Amino acid sequence: MYELQTGKNKSIYILMLIIVLVAFFTILAYTLFIDSHEYKYSQNIVATQIKHEEESTELETILENTTESIVGISKIKDIGTTIFLEKSTEHLNLGTGVIISKEGYILTNQHVAGSQYSTCYITLKNGVTDNGVVVWASEDLDLAIIKINIKNLPEANLGNSDNIKIGTSVYAIGNPVGYELQRTVTSGIISGTNRIIKTEDDNTKSYLEGLIQTDATINQGNSGGPLINKNGEIIGITTLKIEDAEGIGFAIPINIVKPILKKLVETGKFEEPYLGISGYDKEVIPYLSSNINFEEGIYIEEIDPQGPLKNSGIQTGDIIEKIDDTKIESMNKLKEYIYTKNIGDEVTIQIKRNNKEILIKANLAKM
Repeated sequence: MYELQTGKNKSIYILMLIIVLVAFFTILAYTLFIDSHEYKYSQNIVATQIKHEEESTELETILENTTESIVGISKIKDIGTTIFLEKSTEHLNLGTGVIISKEGYILTNQHVAGSQYSTCYITLKNGVTDNGVVVWASEDLDLAIIKINIKNLPEANLGNSDNIKIGTSVYAIGNPVGYELQRTVTSGIISGTNRIIKTEDDNTKSYLEGLIQTDATINQGNSGGPLINKNGEIIGITTLKIEDAEGIGFAIPINIVKPILKKLVETGKFEEPYLGISGYDKEVIPYLSSNINFEEGIYIEEIDPQGPLKNSGIQTGDIIEKIDDTKIESMNKLKEYIYTKNIGDEVTIQIKRNNKEILIKANLAKM
């Protein structure tokens, strides 16, 4: 009887011990799992915070470095400007420019710098002011390049405006209102691409094509300043904003000036090759006529009767699809390609007329 009772007690003891051990190891395993999960999660948060702080610090450094290449532009040497002077930017013709070459080339708007060979005054970040001469300007593009006689300047990096996407973060830098607020940085996103804006001056209508739209704040005086991406690369030059709306500003894509700058740096001059046509892409045509339809290319609206195409057989209404092997989708792209050529170079133009493809050869003339 004693032995049976003892055996029963031993069985109960062993069973209880097993239960206790199972419970202990279950709790231990669960605790370790929770601790491990929380640790990994906490580690991820710390890593993410460190990453964001590093990115933030890097961006701040990039923006600070980029402001070194921002200049003030005025048509009056002794500007004496103040933000409290009524309409100071209008009276003094203040604007912004960006250094795009260590050799002293500065990019801005044509409406800020003036026409080719005109003069203006450039103020660097260190306070030095130098005379500038406009070595190239385009009223159609609203762009100009100024040359000053100071070397080893802090140049900005040029990006690729062909690769931009809607929603990408961008930053505008400029001198709004007056020089007290010089090198102001505003942020936003790319709100749209390939925008077209109709402008009117003295009853003459014109169109700025291929613009980048952004909600980064652009104020009077910002004109000619850069629109940059998070890497500090210039993707556009700010040109105008919609006065009756908030957060609608525009910039001219940077790629169009790259061949011009390349020639200026390599040869010290840029002689603009001339094809002698004006036209519009399919985005602009609806502004002009609802009866013109085409899928891609440039609709030729006018041909210079004294230009290089005068005896080529090309006609108004023809659609330019390619020049050489380069597909042409806008007047900006046409100019960008032509700017890579030299005066006298022969080009082959592929046009479409009545659904037929025609090849026309022409030699580029001097502008």
